[in-house]
Amino acid sequence: MESAKPSAPFPSSALQKVAAEAAARQRKEATHAEPHRRQLPLKVGTRASPLALVQTRAFLTVLTRFCPVLRDMGAFQEHQISTTGDQVLNRKLADIGGKGLFAKEIHEALLDGRIDFAVHSLKDLETTLPPGLVLACTLKREDARDVLILGPGCGEPDPADPYAVLPHGALVGCASVRRQAQMLHVRPDLKFGLLRGNVQTRLDKLAARQCDATLLAYAGLRRLGMEDRADVILDPTIMVPAAGQGIVGVTVRESDVELRELLSAIEDYEARAVATAERALLAELDGSCRTPIGGYARLIPVVAGGAPELHLTGLVAREDGSFLLKRSISGAPADAARLGRDLGRSLRADSPADIFVEQK
Repeated sequence: MESAKPSAPFPSSALQKVAAEAAARQRKEATHAEPHRRQLPLKVGTRASPLALVQTRAFLTVLTRFCPVLRDMGAFQEHQISTTGDQVLNRKLADIGGKGLFAKEIHEALLDGRIDFAVHSLKDLETTLPPGLVLACTLKREDARDVLILGPGCGEPDPADPYAVLPHGALVGCASVRRQAQMLHVRPDLKFGLLRGNVQTRLDKLAARQCDATLLAYAGLRRLGMEDRADVILDPTIMVPAAGQGIVGVTVRESDVELRELLSAIEDYEARAVATAERALLAELDGSCRTPIGGYARLIPVVAGGAPELHLTGLVAREDGSFLLKRSISGAPADAARLGRDLGRSLRADSPADIFVEQK
């Protein structure tokens, strides 16, 4: 992997050249088109949730900002896809197949040619992609932290003790074993109930007093313009985020070299470095979808103006919080994948073996 570069896209001239060549090929192909050849507009697949649509439109804005020719050509068409993960809300994801269910139908459409790009929240993307697909682009990371949203029965937030705001025995609406395990490790008195759905659905259920509090990703609230709903922002040292949280990833067919070249022009290299480390950690741990795993990497300048260092924190826990192991590792951004693998092996070696066994 290349060393991390500043978080900026390629010069617009390079992207303009790619776009102009694509446009020229398109005009030529339209003149001598064969029935099976791809035509504009290119279809961009996405989940249909409000957050997914905001992320997809932000991706297209970034792409067309540096390629006005693509915008003027009407080169892209949004294609909303309902996924199993969105349809089944009364069961845990672990019980119906895991986080990959947010991408399954989208990737099926990508593989059979019904869409050309697929836009995802990277934390919801399976660690190993289906054969024939690649993660072609990662966009600049939004705030990766988790937040607590409080109901009327909670106290005043205390920055020194963020969980003290919850009354004894409070019911927390949550669908994440990672969040649940970390909170129970500190507050074993808390109770947890399943709460799934998009951001507004969860907030509505909290308002209806179906639970005393819930947790959300701060990135989603910020992208939706709802950051004021975050009552307690949890530092990553207190609540280790999910691998890839706050990053938008774009997948394409591995064989689609032209689209991969186009997407490489808007790659955020810092996002790629931290995502590579976090996903390598996840792959090495290879836990079941019921294993609480956290991974959070960031680039830290060693000296002003000097090359940055990648710092990665990983976490493994039991769902009930009775075991929790957290460790960190640092190194060069170019070694992101190795750092993730090394930390994953270290965590696995010192964790009870049964944590990684899928329960029947």
